[in-house]
Amino acid sequence: MAASILLAPSSGRSRFKTVLWISLGLTVLFVFITSEVFLVTDYPMYHAYRLQVIADRRLLIPHTSCGVIALLAGPMQFSSRLRQRHLKFHRILGCIYVVSVFVGAFTGIALAAGRPGLPGTSMQAAAWIVCTTAAFITARNRQIVQHRQWMARSYAVTFTFASSRVLNLWPRYWSHLGDTFAAVGVIAFTLASLLLVDLGLNWRELTSRGA
Repeated sequence: MAASILLAPSSGRSRFKTVLWISLGLTVLFVFITSEVFLVTDYPMYHAYRLQVIADRRLLIPHTSCGVIALLAGPMQFSSRLRQRHLKFHRILGCIYVVSVFVGAFTGIALAAGRPGLPGTSMQAAAWIVCTTAAFITARNRQIVQHRQWMARSYAVTFTFASSRVLNLWPRYWSHLGDTFAAVGVIAFTLASLLLVDLGLNWRELTSRGA
């Protein structure tokens, strides 16, 4: 994923990927259990949000479906073994990922239209589209290192759909601070995710001295 990681020994890179994907998977599972499940049970704190979800279902279903597809496609796209053995599948899945991002981004903006969360959602969607488009263009131009770097940034934005929901565990997030804080939270998580990826991409340069 990162330039410094690409240059690391194979065993170290493999361990890093394993730890990373396990951590991300546990985060998704934790958020799903502690947040999304309560929508089904009509948990009192989420009642208003549940009604909003039901009202927005025509846009929310494609938005959520495409977000989940992009979220699940990421680990397979970053698998060096799968890419080397099944390059055609890697390319097809990459196209599915790109389409999912665009559909997810534009339906997200449509969902937020006319609401206080529109600035945060628009910024997140713009970052998602820009990073994914850059990843697609560099892949078409066979700039493989740059392609992997832009895909890392794109997936970082994809993962904010899970990471930003960690705030759901804080009761004040829902009961007092409302949509404005939610919009700020989305922007903060998106920027923080991109910053962390770029730190990883440039870690070797940041931690070593030039000749």
